[in-house]
Parts: sequence; C-alpha cells; structure tokens
Amino acid sequence: MTESRIHLVIVTGLSGSGKSTAIKAFEDIGYFCIDNLPAPLLPPFLALCEEDKPELRRVALGIDIRGRSFLPDTERFFESLEESGYYPEVLFFEASTEVLQRRYSQTRRLHPMADESQRLVAAIERERRELQGLRSRASRVVDTSDFSVHQLKAFITRTYSLVSEREQLSVQILSFGFKYGLPFEADLVMDVRFLPNPYFVETLRPLDGCSAPVRDWVLGWPQAVEFVEDYTGLLKKLLPQYIREGKRYLTIAVGCTGGKHRSVVVAEQVADKLRAAGYYIVLFHRDIHLD
Repeated sequence: MTESRIHLVIVTGLSGSGKSTAIKAFEDIGYFCIDNLPAPLLPPFLALCEEDKPELRRVALGIDIRGRSFLPDTERFFESLEESGYYPEVLFFEASTEVLQRRYSQTRRLHPMADESQRLVAAIERERRELQGLRSRASRVVDTSDFSVHQLKAFITRTYSLVSEREQLSVQILSFGFKYGLPFEADLVMDVRFLPNPYFVETLRPLDGCSAPVRDWVLGWPQAVEFVEDYTGLLKKLLPQYIREGKRYLTIAVGCTGGKHRSVVVAEQVADKLRAAGYYIVLFHRDIHLD
C-alpha cells in the first residue's frame, strides 16, 4: 500500500506529564483528536480517515497506560501500521518523578497504576518502565518538568500548526536571549554573542533587530555577514539530510544576550536565505519585547 495522506501524531507518555493539555492544543489548531482509543479500533478508524474527509487529514491520538493491554506488543503494533502505509509521529511526554508527585498531590487524582497497597512513587516508576517500548519509538521526547500549561500549549501550537500535509519539512527559526533561558523546543542552537553588540550604542539600544538602523549596524561588521553566509550554507547541507530521515519539524534557535538585537538580525537573515532556497520557514522572536 502507498503511504497514507494522513498526518498521524500519537500523543503518549507518563500520566501527569501533560498529554491531556497537548491533545486539547492539537484540537485547537485543527487536528481531529481522540484520547485513549482502544488499539483494536485503530484500523477501522484509519480506514474511515482515508475517505475523502478533509477534517480527518490531520489526526492526533492519545495512547497511554490505560491501554496497557497492547503495550507488550508495541513493536508489532507499529509494524502493522507501517505495513498498511501509516508512519505516525510519536510524541512522548515525560517529567521527573518529583514533579509528577507534586502534580498528583495538587490535583488529588489517583494515578492509573496506583492502588491502596502501592505508593505514588512506586506507581510512577512502574509506569515509566512499562512505557519504555513506546518511548523508544518516539519521534520526539519532551520533558515537561519545567513547563507551565501555557508553555506546553505554545509549544504544540508553534510546532504543529506550521505545515500542511503537502510539505516535507517545516523549519522554525527562533531568536532568543540566553539571559532568559534556552528554548526547550530547540533542535539546533547557535550562539551569536561573539558579534559586536549594538546594545552599547546609545541610539540603537531602545530599538530591536527588526529595525533598519540595528540591522544595518550589525551587518556592517564583516564577521556578521560571513557568519550568516557560512551558517546558512551549513543548514542548506543539513536540511536535505533531515528530510531524507523523515523529519517533519526542525527548530533552529539563534541566541544573543537579551534576544533583542543580534539574534533577531541573524535569525531574519537566515530565514530570508532559506526561504529563497525554497524551504517553508516560520520566524519567531521569543524575547524581542523583554527588557
């Protein structure tokens, strides 16, 4: 069978790690979502999706420990999907045991693997062991220990609303400030703090890298122009390799101290050059409005 036209994301991971929040975020950006669909019902559901129904072109399915009956045969489960032409992206959420404990204590919910004779920590660690097979199949593993609900929703929105099913690779270029922390979603991180800093030019300090005076000042340095050319050249060599390996989403983060000047200019330049090369690019300046 030829490859399916459906973009299928399987959302899975540890209980309390944010799967339900992620499913809601997928729904908000237009995915058809089902949480905890029993594995035996998946083939007829996918057959329905293959009918001419535009609303079923992008599907997110929640699978977790509640469907543990299929876990011992996880490998065969995915093999059967691939034999039928489906190549799902597996998004696996996890968090530290301490964070999961705190979240369960705050919500007062019962862990699905806990009973009166088993402590919460033991239930969490047992679930972690039983989901190792699913985790090993993950296209992306996301540790949500330091995420808020809003950060997790933003991650799903920025990552999965970027691309239609016709496009092979969506590239997000993200500028940021190191003083505010590394972007958790970054696949590649480039530090441009070696470039001269317009922050120390009094007339440029209140402006940002999207303004012509800051852009012209940063690109007035030969090392900045040379770096943009070299880094873009490297990315043009890497991106076809990612596509060949089946990667659909790539986040390239460019950081300077505050995320307002140098990183913005470089991110804008790299984005323009990759767009000119025919890549689908989304540009996002995370810290541009922060002091």
